[in-house]
Amino acid sequence: MIIIQMFLWKRTNSLLSTMDKLQKPQIICHVEKVANYSINDVKWIPSSAKFVSIGGNPNGTGIIEVYCLGGDGVERISEFCKKEHFKCGTFDASSLNSRHLATGDYTGRLQVWDLEDTLLPIYKTTKHTSVINCIDGVGGTSTGCGAPEIVTGSKDGNVMVWDVRQKDIPVAKFGPADGVTGRDCWSVGFGNSYNSEERVVAAGYDNGDIKIYDLKMMNVRWSKCVKNGVVGLQFDRKDIPMNKLVAATLESKIYLFDTRTQHPKKGFAQLSEKAHNSTVWLVKHLPQNREIFVTTGGAGTLCLWKYNYPDKRIDKDGDGIPVGIIGELSPLQNSTLSSQPISGFDWCKDKIGLSVCSSFDQTLRVLITTKLHLY
Repeated sequence: MIIIQMFLWKRTNSLLSTMDKLQKPQIICHVEKVANYSINDVKWIPSSAKFVSIGGNPNGTGIIEVYCLGGDGVERISEFCKKEHFKCGTFDASSLNSRHLATGDYTGRLQVWDLEDTLLPIYKTTKHTSVINCIDGVGGTSTGCGAPEIVTGSKDGNVMVWDVRQKDIPVAKFGPADGVTGRDCWSVGFGNSYNSEERVVAAGYDNGDIKIYDLKMMNVRWSKCVKNGVVGLQFDRKDIPMNKLVAATLESKIYLFDTRTQHPKKGFAQLSEKAHNSTVWLVKHLPQNREIFVTTGGAGTLCLWKYNYPDKRIDKDGDGIPVGIIGELSPLQNSTLSSQPISGFDWCKDKIGLSVCSSFDQTLRVLITTKLHLY
């Protein structure tokens, strides 16, 4: 009788645990596609069922492939190769009419491509002297948020902002002083672009520095060292007043900063969380809900998070100066997709829960995350 009761108790707990898991979002691998080259980045083409894969062949040449998602999986519909290995790309500085792809490569070239005619780039600059590690865009698909601009971060230590209407000269440049060796910039992201005047760029470096550059005042608005190299970072939204900034680092940690309130001494309220048992490669916020984001890990894992705001976001210190109050992070789900680092990830802006990722095993994966509309 006791054995039967113990069996029923264990069985009930197992069923409850399974039901609890099923009530949470599920990360489902819809389709996989193996490539014969190294994939560094993936991006959905706006307002389409297509995405691009960005990388390079074993002989060092760069390759970009365009895939279309259909009922039978994914189909490669076009590709083009260039002399140099591609490192990163973005569509975010381009309008929905043109949907031009901006890329950075291992020689330090920024190029902008019309995917309908890839013989020559429609814009090119070689001002960086080393590999462009990271790229972001803003203003392309938004209205009333200033000029369309691209920001690049390089191993040469420079962060440069570009307007493709201005040939070969950056509209802003942030880097080391003359004669000083710059830190390797690993990640960049636009933010605070809520009107035609305000705009910032966040940059993360190999020594753990995070800096927010104010493009209106052309100065460093805020800086912080988190000790471990900042592999990826992103504001929860680009086109609103600064709200939250999440940074992904080496040594398994993510940092979340409430950037709405900046104290003159304490800076931004923050929290840190161990996200993976390896390097956290990327952070990407869900386009349809800025409180949810995904992080990708060096062991081929994905972690899904939700930020919960505190009862009040602002308090006052002993001198009556406003100081921010940080909330909490809740893990929603995690999944292991590969034995290799997931180095590229992009949410689809047109379909909630649809995403594509790439990893160092040269595999593209289209993912579906369920139940996100419930949060």
